[in-house]
Amino acid sequence: MKHISVIVPSGNSIVDTIIAPFNLLKMANAHHKRLNGQTENLFKLDLVGLSKEAIVYQGLFSIQPTATIHEISKTDLILISPISGDLDEGIRNNMDFVKWIKAQRIENDAEIASLCKGAFLLAETGLVNGKSCATHWTAHDLFKAKYPEVKLIPEKIICEDNGIYSSGGAYSILNFTLYLIERYFGRETAIWCSKVSEIDFDRLRQDEFIIFSGQKDHSDEPIKKAQLYIENNYQNKLNVDEIAQMLNLNGRSFLRRFKKATHNTPLEYIQRVKVEAAKKKLESTAKTVLEVMYGIGYNDEKAFRNTFRKYSGLSPKEYQRKYNREMAIA
Repeated sequence: MKHISVIVPSGNSIVDTIIAPFNLLKMANAHHKRLNGQTENLFKLDLVGLSKEAIVYQGLFSIQPTATIHEISKTDLILISPISGDLDEGIRNNMDFVKWIKAQRIENDAEIASLCKGAFLLAETGLVNGKSCATHWTAHDLFKAKYPEVKLIPEKIICEDNGIYSSGGAYSILNFTLYLIERYFGRETAIWCSKVSEIDFDRLRQDEFIIFSGQKDHSDEPIKKAQLYIENNYQNKLNVDEIAQMLNLNGRSFLRRFKKATHNTPLEYIQRVKVEAAKKKLESTAKTVLEVMYGIGYNDEKAFRNTFRKYSGLSPKEYQRKYNREMAIA
């Protein structure tokens, strides 16, 4: 019998992100056994802690680990449950997990799957340096700053690189767990779990959920002024060189500092601000796509549609149909 370890982190976590994958995997185990007329489960599942003491989350919910890292000498798949709150403190609290995960990968060739902000513990192992990784969109900037050697894939809900899996955030872990169930139990079992649990199957991207609010968690004041100028004037035709001159910076220095501070080029930032404004108008007004396009300063319909899809994963019309309440009801 193979073995799956679902980590129960010390400190802060969201209890659903531990229980939901565990229960879906239990469901897959049971269905796979029935489907194949077997008497034994395909996998043994353990909730793995640093000790056997129950972990209390949010002062309300407790989870009792079924095993500790010291009791499991070999596992086939490790699910790294997300940490929350102060991520630096969360990492410090769980460094014994980091060492154990790395050892399981190196010594036993265990496969690893990080859920949501569990990507921070995964990145601490060094196992994804030079590899692709996904995490919750709210943590993208911090993740890129802390782990520049990891190739962050911001739009993906599911990322796989040579037996190391990672996922986007929050309840997309349900879609991600279905992906793992297909990988380990087969597509028929995954589809059955999807239908019984009423979870979308084969959803791979998170870019339509991203809310761009501008990356201002930096200390470069001239660049903050540039960001505010863009956000207050996005409906106009903006010129990057003119913005640089307004700040008394030469073009090359402005580009370098802007990218370092915001992780976007000025042009990307302008595009993302415009698209976020367009999304809000498409969600809350009855304006046509063309009216919204002109209102945010675009005149080229093809360029607008391409840019909108690049940052939202949907066409403007698809986005409006999905998120505009009146159109959704109609």
